[in-house]
Amino acid sequence: MAMFDYFPNYVWNLSVSIAMASGAELGEIMDMCQPLLEKAKDGEDAGTADFLREWLRVANKLVELAAEDEARGRLLSAGPKLQRAALYYLTAERMQGHGHPGRMETYDKALAAFAKGTGYTHDNIERVEIPYEGQMLPGYYTRAEGVDGPAPAVLYLNGLDSCKELLFWSWLPHALARRGISTLCLDQPGTGESLRKRDMPAIAESERWGTPVYDWLAARDDVDADRVGVTGISLGGYYAPRVCANEPRFASGAVWGANHNWAEVQQRRLSREGENPVPHYWDHVQWVFGARDHDDFFEKAAGMHLNGQMEKIRVPFLVTHGANDRQISLDYAHQSYDQLVNSPRRELKIFTDREGGVEHVGADNMSFGRSYIADWFAETLGGRLA
Repeated sequence: MAMFDYFPNYVWNLSVSIAMASGAELGEIMDMCQPLLEKAKDGEDAGTADFLREWLRVANKLVELAAEDEARGRLLSAGPKLQRAALYYLTAERMQGHGHPGRMETYDKALAAFAKGTGYTHDNIERVEIPYEGQMLPGYYTRAEGVDGPAPAVLYLNGLDSCKELLFWSWLPHALARRGISTLCLDQPGTGESLRKRDMPAIAESERWGTPVYDWLAARDDVDADRVGVTGISLGGYYAPRVCANEPRFASGAVWGANHNWAEVQQRRLSREGENPVPHYWDHVQWVFGARDHDDFFEKAAGMHLNGQMEKIRVPFLVTHGANDRQISLDYAHQSYDQLVNSPRRELKIFTDREGGVEHVGADNMSFGRSYIADWFAETLGGRLA
């Protein structure tokens, strides 16, 4: 199975594939991408301003069309248009370098369109704020369906360059809700709104924020504190196991894409081994980690591996990975799994061409990873499978 390879470079195709998996309309994708085909031939970094312009053009038009629906009271029609506008704003924003003109304005438009759009369609989503070291972490809470009393819950973490809106649109919260499990999609430090609006850089010690987030979930009267799991996508494949290893009250864990030794991956990227997830990569990671320069970033990232961490996990844990992941080598999935020596139930699931989901976090087909992880939590936290 192949990713949607419209452009001649991986990074642009990754953004388009994520947008398609998140609910984009194919006709709108083509409308935005066709004018960019020549620009993409100059590499992943050149032409991102053109990318912003084309995707803004369609997103702005959708906001206008939604306003026409609103004027006629047709909010159920306005809602999906606003959600797609938010998706296109977020995709365009994600492609820009740090400090690029129009980037923050585009992000603000995305948040506004997302909030209004999900409100109009009455989506199963509630915006929440979680206390952490004198600040607040923003998230979205999706409630379990068909459960009387406290339900299991899963904390769902971003990767390097995702955001809580894209987590929601990976449709894992919806799959978990149907299985009787609630989900908290979190903009942890270094991601989404926490980075952009609250100046909270990433830290290697994810348990520092993982424990207060667990406390917040466990204190909810609709959550069973003994049945809280944690998962993460992409770089979340480092953060989630580290949280699980150092906060033993989490009852189960899973990763959507292993990320066993991110520090080593950075060294490989210096040598141009493997693909980058976003354009302007080195500027991006320095921004995410609040680094002064290249050397400061490498110092902050030096300890970001899971050697000595996986052994601490004493609950069921699932490692998933795409067989043809071009960003994070499949070998890292084996390393994470092999070190789960104290987990009472460990599993390694490699997605192959037989089903799909072979690219990084299933960018070619996210349905298989989504279903597998949702079923894992249903089995290990006590949800429904049928």
